[in-house]
Parts: sequence; C-alpha cells; structure tokens
Amino acid sequence: MPLITMESGSLSAAQKETLIERFTAVAAEVTGIPSEFFLVTLKELPDANIGIGGQSIDKIKAEYKK
Repeated sequence: MPLITMESGSLSAAQKETLIERFTAVAAEVTGIPSEFFLVTLKELPDANIGIGGQSIDKIKAEYKK
C-alpha cells in the first residue's frame, strides 16, 4: 500500500479533506495505482516545532506577513 505523509502546522477540516482527495488523485494518476490503495496521513505539529533553513515556521510566517 503506497503511503503519503505530510507534516504541517494546523489545518482546517476543509483543508485536510482537500489535501487527502488531491494527494490521492494525483498519486493514482501518476503511478497508475488505483486510489483505493493509497493511505494518506496528515501529521499536525505546532509551527514552532518545524524548522526550515535554521528558522522555525512560526518565525518565517511572522516575517512573511510584514
């Protein structure tokens, strides 16, 4: 069973549903594997617990919004 995972900050229920639907559809299209065989997991972590390029996501988001 193919597995797709994504780690992110908090998402709304609608965002989660859309991601699950679209990840599955694209993966099935690209691989030719039926969508019924894909398992999608979304792991939500606080933005302060995720870092990119030496900075936490919450800091990056705060600077981006300026």
